[in-house]
Amino acid sequence: MSKPEALLHIDDLMTFMDASSVNFLAIQTIRRRLEAADFERLDQSEQWHIEPGGKYYVIKNDSAIFAFVAGSGTPAEGFRIISAHSDSPGFRIKPNSEIAAPGKTLKLNTEVYGGPILYTWFDRPLSIAGRVIVRSNDPLHPDHHLVKFERPLLTIPHLAIHFNRAVNEGNSLSRQKDMLPVIALINDAAEREDYLLNMIADQLGADKADIIDFDLSLYDTTPACLVGANDEFITSGRLDDLSMAYSAMTALLESGDCRMTKVIAVFDNEETGSGTKQGAASPELDYMLRRICTCLGGREEDYMRAVANSFMVSADNAHGIHPNYPEKQDPTNHPRLGGGPVIKINANCKYMTDADSAAVFRVICEQADVPYQYFVNHSDVAGGSTLGNILTSQIPLRGVDMGAALWAMHSVRETASTLDHEYTIAAFNEFYNC
Repeated sequence: MSKPEALLHIDDLMTFMDASSVNFLAIQTIRRRLEAADFERLDQSEQWHIEPGGKYYVIKNDSAIFAFVAGSGTPAEGFRIISAHSDSPGFRIKPNSEIAAPGKTLKLNTEVYGGPILYTWFDRPLSIAGRVIVRSNDPLHPDHHLVKFERPLLTIPHLAIHFNRAVNEGNSLSRQKDMLPVIALINDAAEREDYLLNMIADQLGADKADIIDFDLSLYDTTPACLVGANDEFITSGRLDDLSMAYSAMTALLESGDCRMTKVIAVFDNEETGSGTKQGAASPELDYMLRRICTCLGGREEDYMRAVANSFMVSADNAHGIHPNYPEKQDPTNHPRLGGGPVIKINANCKYMTDADSAAVFRVICEQADVPYQYFVNHSDVAGGSTLGNILTSQIPLRGVDMGAALWAMHSVRETASTLDHEYTIAAFNEFYNC
């Protein structure tokens, strides 16, 4: 890849990241881009009509999206799948969240979601975004509305060093005491009643009495930006894993026709184990692939053959070697930022990668003229799992776990290489086109 190509998508990636403040908004952003490219939405409760070459998408619970371009070949020819996830670690707002605090301050009661690096959230301009559930005429089907407060509303103030002289020697944090955000100054405790609910009602233009519940999270309002003397790095919240969701979406939109059905699957709740109806541990992808096969004229036998012919790229970011902590990485497999997509391997099967699938992705990278790297955990450090091995408990797919190298994974702001994201999109295009 030439240098001009290297920055082809990076401005658009930053626009995507800024629009995708929480999982629900990430899915809305992807949906809008798919619809702009003439993808048709399918309703899971209705009969599907799918044509070869047709472009379709499905949304699950507002926070997961599955899109595909139906292949021109036979149903048994299989699927090319790229999976990612929409959620990132952070803070969810609890019901009845208002807490009147000393100094006539009003705090919001929150719960930690996933595994964030807590102290990176201190003293930052934060706001609120997510989903609000509003009463309708059908009790089983209330109305869903997405909401995003665009301006900074909250901060989590750190305790001054004068009251904790040992703060730089290590600081144990209570999630319930230390991490609650302040939203306002109030004159008396009575003002706290329905404070957040009143704000939501004003934002939506809805009657407060009609708001039944919400799924709301905090987000850092600082926009994504480039850093480095030569714009080598992108820094943003939620790069893990929205940068991979963006790369998968972009490749689906840019790649050419294919005899096999091309699929992106952006799940939710990976950060908490994927055990939800919109998570990778659900049968959601299996159900969708079966319906595609049936709608294209296939039988159960054809679906089994299609799975055997398929390949999946499980795209979730990787740990780049840290300039200050190189000893944390494996001695011989330590991916660097800017070194290309990272193939992730684990002997205890925390990733779906094996020698066969690693070889497939390596050749794809070679054909795309893209460098590649390997990540293996330091043998004294336990690693986490991701989408790939969870999905294979539902569908016996061949596949590889990979991602772009990051610094500060699960920080409120993560850092990655601009070049790596172009490499990743090029590799994904090759995967869909080959």
